[in-house]
Amino acid sequence: MTRAALRNVFAHKARLLMTLLAVTLGVAFVSGTMVFANSITSAYADGSRKSFEHLDVRIRPVAGFGEPGSGRLLDLELLDRARGLSGVGAATGIVAGFAALAGPDGALVGEGWSTQGANYPEHGGARYPIATGREPRAEGEIAIDHRTAERTGYGVGDSVRMSVGGPVIEQRVSGIFATDDGNVAAGGTLTLFDTATAQNLFARPGQYNQIDLKAAPGTSPELLRQQAETVLPNGTEAVTAAELSAEQADVNAGSVRMLAQVLLACAGIALFVAAFLIVNTFTMMVAQRTKELALLRAVGASRRQVTLSVLAEAATVGLVASTAGLAIGIGVGAGVRAVLSTMDSTLPDGPLVVGAATVVAALAIGVGVTVLAAWVPARHAARIPPVAAMSSVYAPATSRSLVVRNAIGSVLAISGFVLVVTATTMVDGKAWLGLGAMLLLTGVFVLTPLLSRPVIAAAGPVLRRFGVSGTLAGQNALRNPRRTAATASALTIGLTLITGLTVIGASAYRTTDALTTANLRADYVVSMANAGPLAADTERKLSGLDAVVASSPRREVQARVEGTNQTVVGLKAEDVDELLDLGFVAGAFTAGQTAIVDAPTATAEGWGLGDSVEVTWPDGVRSHLTITGLYDSSFDDGVKTDISTMDPHLDRVADTTVFVKTEGGASEATKQALQQALGNSPAIRIQDRRDLVDDITGTVGIVLNLLYGMLAIAVVIAVLGVVNTLAMSVHERAREIGMLRAIGLDRSAVKRMIRLESIVISLFGGLLGVGLGVFFGWAVGELVTVLGITTWTLVLPWGRLTLTLAAAALVGVIAALWPARRAAKLDVLGAIQAE
Repeated sequence: MTRAALRNVFAHKARLLMTLLAVTLGVAFVSGTMVFANSITSAYADGSRKSFEHLDVRIRPVAGFGEPGSGRLLDLELLDRARGLSGVGAATGIVAGFAALAGPDGALVGEGWSTQGANYPEHGGARYPIATGREPRAEGEIAIDHRTAERTGYGVGDSVRMSVGGPVIEQRVSGIFATDDGNVAAGGTLTLFDTATAQNLFARPGQYNQIDLKAAPGTSPELLRQQAETVLPNGTEAVTAAELSAEQADVNAGSVRMLAQVLLACAGIALFVAAFLIVNTFTMMVAQRTKELALLRAVGASRRQVTLSVLAEAATVGLVASTAGLAIGIGVGAGVRAVLSTMDSTLPDGPLVVGAATVVAALAIGVGVTVLAAWVPARHAARIPPVAAMSSVYAPATSRSLVVRNAIGSVLAISGFVLVVTATTMVDGKAWLGLGAMLLLTGVFVLTPLLSRPVIAAAGPVLRRFGVSGTLAGQNALRNPRRTAATASALTIGLTLITGLTVIGASAYRTTDALTTANLRADYVVSMANAGPLAADTERKLSGLDAVVASSPRREVQARVEGTNQTVVGLKAEDVDELLDLGFVAGAFTAGQTAIVDAPTATAEGWGLGDSVEVTWPDGVRSHLTITGLYDSSFDDGVKTDISTMDPHLDRVADTTVFVKTEGGASEATKQALQQALGNSPAIRIQDRRDLVDDITGTVGIVLNLLYGMLAIAVVIAVLGVVNTLAMSVHERAREIGMLRAIGLDRSAVKRMIRLESIVISLFGGLLGVGLGVFFGWAVGELVTVLGITTWTLVLPWGRLTLTLAAAALVGVIAALWPARRAAKLDVLGAIQAE
């Protein structure tokens, strides 16, 4: 039986070609993603380990307190106490923060990555070896890392423009240093200042925001960490170099890891689509080999042997396809890295990593999907009775089996529909929505043979306009509803996801626009390019312009509110009403020892107007703020207070955002005036309402385009499925096509018949996909509304939906090219004699 299975694979290799291609594409997708992600993650991990070879333990503010102005700083007293620990060999004070370096073209260097500045510490030659020039020794001098020097062309003695917190400062390059810093390897920049200058820029004179400890001989990093904890003040922590390395590698590889997860999800969808193709292929092969399989039963083969024989064929196909897919995937992973390198990508250098897990996963997925998909056809093959060997016709499918199938499909579809609708009313309905969507999709797939009859029958009047070819095409599509259903379902999956994403994307754009228009009264929003803190005098410089009628900074600090860690926001109470529409439910925003809270939080905590809440600031001081207002949370939420209440508890005042209202509204001239007031800094973004909407929706658009591209693989596999079904159908109906040719149907009419059949099947799958996609898009929108975005608006982009259906018809035309050509070329006499 094993030899028979292998002979069958080679004998029917042409019929199995599309299955091989589909599985190969899916496995290549998976293995290529894993190779690329593992290689980049490994490179980031290596770079991060090298970044912290100079230290064993770091003392730093607790997470949320580390940025300049947002929490406590570390003073010389703590540095001296740390140096006095028995396990410390050396202690170095480090002060660091965001530092934007402008390139020769004035644009920010390293945009999108970590662009940092720090002090050149005492005895810093081992940590930052100077390659050219010397270390910075006075104000106005900087040293830049060697990678940044290569990218920008800057050399020793060059004058450069940079920004720390907003305003532009002119600096002279005194030296270029080498570094293994993981952030630099990831595409960021590192600019070094003398310690006094760095403290003035990023902290305060004589203060630091981290202290690095090197263990004395015989002291382990863990023991040193425990010793350091004995001298830690409130709001600080001691972290080992290994933990720091893991944190940095995790942050740097986060975007790659997220991309890999998306790609693997799309690869899973592609393989799921391939499963429909595999089911169709083996079902048709079993039907076409009825006499052969019955003869095996007649000569003594058991049902189990027949089942295993078909599964062995599937395993062989899966193994060959998986091996080819793995090889292609490794090539794709290496190719993507090479292409990104030629495009001046900021991805770190490192070896290509092909782990054992990648190889095992590729082979297991390819073989597993193929064997599982072939299991049902294999079971059907085992049920063929030996008596079928005496007849050329055997039809195991019965109307009763369709009745059972339809009953099961109806239960699944109705249950899924009810669950999806119910989930849209639940705050924690995401998991239920996902489960309902799976049940509904499964139910629709099971019901597809039933649904195909009325839908294709409805196309009858249109098909009849094409004469005999159209009539025959409709009848052929209805002849085997199971086959039509499996072929159309593969296309339905991809188009369901594409349509759902299209509806969600269009609705998100409309909602973002409405939300910004409704809640933002300010004409401009000023922020840093890296979303970091602005300089404390940014709002003061802007408010001094004649065109500015109102302005307010937005400051954030991590504090404890009634014993719970929360982000407290500071705004200028006197100008808030002109800049933001918070939608007050009750009360108002006033200056003083007061606060406003979003209504849902107030309800959950049992707070009301006039109640007092205890706030513990980063400096340890406790304040009692009186609630004077409750506001709607559609734009923002949390506890807010006046900046005059917050500022005394901050080591360094810094703003995340500045809202600006100008006389006459937004204009290009006003925007230029604001930019000039801030020194035309490359690190500062000044955005009007339209810029904000485009910024948010632009990101959504990039994600959607990426997903469209990835889901295109699933559509390609669906096309292969249509091609495969039509090609095998032509082989199966060779005698029928020969008879049609013999009684006068010419070759062009035969081609037209196959093309129309393909278009009908593809449009049927397209209609199901668009309908399900619109429904799921609506459901996601309803769930988003329940979660708090009450301005969500369902948008049906009719133009794109029509284009999706047109694309489905085009798929049918393309998929029919080869099968139609093959059908038209059949020899009439040979076809009539075929069984």
